[in-house]
Amino acid sequence: MRALLGQIAEWFRRRGLAPAVTLAYVALVGVFFWTLAQFYLPGKGFSYLIAFGAMKEDIRISKVRRLDRHVQRASAGYDAQFYVQIAMDPSLRNRELQHAMDSLPYRGRRILFATTAYAFGLGQPAWILQSFALQNALSWTLLALLLLHWFPPRDWDNFLRWAGVLLSFGVCVSLRNALFDGPSLLLVAFGVFLHEKGRPWLSTAVFALGGLGKETNLLATAALAPRRGEGWRAWGRAVLRAGLVALPLALWLVYIAVNVGPAADVGARNFAPPFAAYVRKWQDVLGGLPEMNWPDVGALWSLLVLVALTVQFLFLALRPRWDQAWWRVGASFAVLMIVLGDAVWEGYPGAASRVLLPMQLAFNILVPAGRGWRVVLLLGNLTLLTAPVALAPPAGEGYQLKGDSSLLFGAGGRNVVVTFDQGWYSPESRRGNTWMWSSGSAVVEVTNPHQSVLEFRLRFTLVSTGTRTVRVLLNGAEVWRTAISGHDVLSGSFATLRLAPGTNRLEFVTDEPSMQVGSDPRPLAFSVQNLRIDLKRKLPPGTPAP
Repeated sequence: MRALLGQIAEWFRRRGLAPAVTLAYVALVGVFFWTLAQFYLPGKGFSYLIAFGAMKEDIRISKVRRLDRHVQRASAGYDAQFYVQIAMDPSLRNRELQHAMDSLPYRGRRILFATTAYAFGLGQPAWILQSFALQNALSWTLLALLLLHWFPPRDWDNFLRWAGVLLSFGVCVSLRNALFDGPSLLLVAFGVFLHEKGRPWLSTAVFALGGLGKETNLLATAALAPRRGEGWRAWGRAVLRAGLVALPLALWLVYIAVNVGPAADVGARNFAPPFAAYVRKWQDVLGGLPEMNWPDVGALWSLLVLVALTVQFLFLALRPRWDQAWWRVGASFAVLMIVLGDAVWEGYPGAASRVLLPMQLAFNILVPAGRGWRVVLLLGNLTLLTAPVALAPPAGEGYQLKGDSSLLFGAGGRNVVVTFDQGWYSPESRRGNTWMWSSGSAVVEVTNPHQSVLEFRLRFTLVSTGTRTVRVLLNGAEVWRTAISGHDVLSGSFATLRLAPGTNRLEFVTDEPSMQVGSDPRPLAFSVQNLRIDLKRKLPPGTPAP
């Protein structure tokens, strides 16, 4: 055994690798894939990552509406829900797209990753949906391998740089919401890698491809600029390559203008006068810190993002290194940071961290090694601390349904189905507890597929934002009534309730309006925690279900 361990140690030594650090790299990759697996929902795959919002369901294209997928209740959803519909027909010729998009010319510009999802899904809507959701995971894996070029597992300093990028808030949110920022960072990094390897034309091709993924990727073309003293011919080649990089996007914009409509939309409030939105973000965050309470700590996460971005920006601004390609790339995105608008900064923590990911990677590559720079490196990677929150797995469907299989399934394999109306928000969870907030009175529908009445037990815990009366009605009949204040936690348990064949309405009715709590923008009335429905038995045919 000692001989074997000695041989392993020698293998690492010859390659300049540290065994413990290498193990940490492998462990982080393992944790990533374990975390990713938590986002799988039976029957719906990884559709949770696309963040479909129920408020947009009625305008979705038919190819998507027919798919079994996770939809967030009482939510407007997020950007990927638009792009995945484009992935169903990247030609943009599906007439339903105009109605389904907030701006088809704007969304349609970012065609690359919609097209790759279509290709990976072989044109089949269900496969396209899943491939779109998982593109970030594939990009993360490839980026983790590529970053070994700059951050081999030789010491803990490199581990911090490597993990700081892969578990940054920007990368994590890109994965969590199936956005294009993670895959875009991979293309930027690969383009600079090729440039550093003396393959400028291949690098140009990669940057050109990246422009079709996201317009800001074109800023990475700064890597192609010549070094100082290389002369006008080098600048001429650089200008030619920059033109080639922009050409595919320019041609695609012409296609959009001809087939869809004007393609000049830059997005509402994406840009602002220099530092104006950045300063407003600082004011908003510092004003929100005194009101912060657990678990609503968005202001803290925003503070970490702001500190990290500020440190990265100052490092690049105060330590110019024009001859280094990564400095030119980082500086280009630092200039972008100056003019980002409120739409990018607002919210907790906001989108700026993911928009400026190339700046963070440039920072991590350029910060010198050594103890004297360690504090700077740590401050520039503070968003590592947000990774557990950004990658928190789904809370499930917000309820538990238990019972013998003969009760859970009826004739023809139809099962008992529990659905929630728009009065409920999406489930949340922490420390083994799951809950759903309501915006007021709300309904849970339970469909019994049997011809017989089912007897069941209902259990839950109730929490309110203020003093109110809450009544629980089953098919119009009151089964529970309670007065509750904002400091109470009340449990309800009903052992002999009955489900009639077909659809049953379980109503939670309140006599007081909802209210806002802290910085949460949602109007909240009460939450139902750990809702559990236990099916006990079938009752004889003809048994009434009051």
